[in-house]
Amino acid sequence: MATQRIGIIMHGVTGRMGYNQHLVRSVKAIMEDGGILLSNGDRLLPDPILVGRNAKKVEALALEQGIARWSDNIAECLANKDDTVFFDAGTTQMRAELLSQAIQAGKHIYCEKPSADTLENALTIARLAQAKQVKNGVVQDKLFLPGLLKLKSLIDSGFFGQILSVRGEFGYWVFEGDWRKAQRPSWNYRKQDGGGIILDMLCHWRYVLDNLFGSVQAVSCLGARHIPDRWDEQGQHYHADADDAAYATFQLAGGIVAQINSSWCTRVKRDELVTFHVDGTHGSAVAGLTSCVTQHRVNTPKPVWNPDVPNPIDFQACWEAVPDVEVFGNGFRVQWEMFLRHVAEDAPWKYDLMAGARGVQLAELGMQSWAERRWLDVPDLEA
Repeated sequence: MATQRIGIIMHGVTGRMGYNQHLVRSVKAIMEDGGILLSNGDRLLPDPILVGRNAKKVEALALEQGIARWSDNIAECLANKDDTVFFDAGTTQMRAELLSQAIQAGKHIYCEKPSADTLENALTIARLAQAKQVKNGVVQDKLFLPGLLKLKSLIDSGFFGQILSVRGEFGYWVFEGDWRKAQRPSWNYRKQDGGGIILDMLCHWRYVLDNLFGSVQAVSCLGARHIPDRWDEQGQHYHADADDAAYATFQLAGGIVAQINSSWCTRVKRDELVTFHVDGTHGSAVAGLTSCVTQHRVNTPKPVWNPDVPNPIDFQACWEAVPDVEVFGNGFRVQWEMFLRHVAEDAPWKYDLMAGARGVQLAELGMQSWAERRWLDVPDLEA
């Protein structure tokens, strides 16, 4: 057994998601476990270099995590032929230009979603990656959540019969930042900084719907800016002009109807921060981040509408939990391992930059639908 090194340029890991999920719980965790086992028995060991504009911040982070290499010069990092993968979790507005530079330098590409701030830019970098023949991928982490993996097993087993509809609820209350600090960065609520929940979340819902239920064929979306006044990380008041809630309906292949509410202005009364309720002819299920419960047709209660007497049925008790029959790893790490295997030994991979472009496409159509107050078809994208 031999150890193969793979050099990874990691940009944007000073942010919450980049730091926690991608650096600490994925790349660093893989390193601590001795690398990724390849099909030939070798171990693939990541060797990251952290890069960002704030040298002091990047250096401190590298020291904290025991990462030997760091830089504040992206051009120098891209010029190093020993580092073959470029990862970006920085701001959406910078992403297309950074990825383009990395692709031109011959790097394999892995990035957070959205893959770009516009569909035009998303398609440009996807096509550039194809032309330069570099491996490329976009994070699609929710497909690897334990709750959705359990849901997928139900779909694959035929549990639902014919799937009729999907109802998703995502969100929580993000504090305004005046009397209690906000738990999301302030740029999320400014249009000029690439903020807005439609661009952020419809990219997620595209790959969830496409991969689990059926390709998205049409969308109707109503956005909202519910909270106009917020306070930033320094306690300074600012005008929040980006959408902080979205109420969307999708038509999927096979006649399935999906409705997904996304909101940073809702208080949670459900088991998890995101849930998907799926109804089918033979059964229903509700999946969250980690859990999934089912109700088969033979266990479905028979309620009768009668507002004059208290409801006699305990509806919550009529659901059965899908058991934990396997151990699910961190979804971000699982996808990192898949992508690095794809780079090292051409292992199967389908979550590429064109998949990322489809997410941006749906977000743009969602914003257009809101502006024009109408349904819009979702055309196929040509590679």
